[in-house]
Amino acid sequence: MSPRRARRRSDDARPLRPDAFAASEEHADGTWLVRAVTGEAAVKTYRCPGCDHEIAPGLAHVVAWRSGDEAHRRHWHRPCWTARDRRRGYG
Repeated sequence: MSPRRARRRSDDARPLRPDAFAASEEHADGTWLVRAVTGEAAVKTYRCPGCDHEIAPGLAHVVAWRSGDEAHRRHWHRPCWTARDRRRGYG
């Protein structure tokens, strides 16, 4: 007996919205969408705008962008994102 193959139905082939797994957060500078990135999913090196240090592959972090402006999303260390309202010049 051969194994069953899963077949994708045409109505299931909807594209996933980029903000589907993002939480909305209100801050003094507007509404931000924030998505957690697991260590397994972090495969590239990014530079955190909060501390200007690298976020190495394999390190869990967050991605944040202003609502409606996904093209300008940035990768942040979680503590840097949490402290960003207490710093000046970021965001």
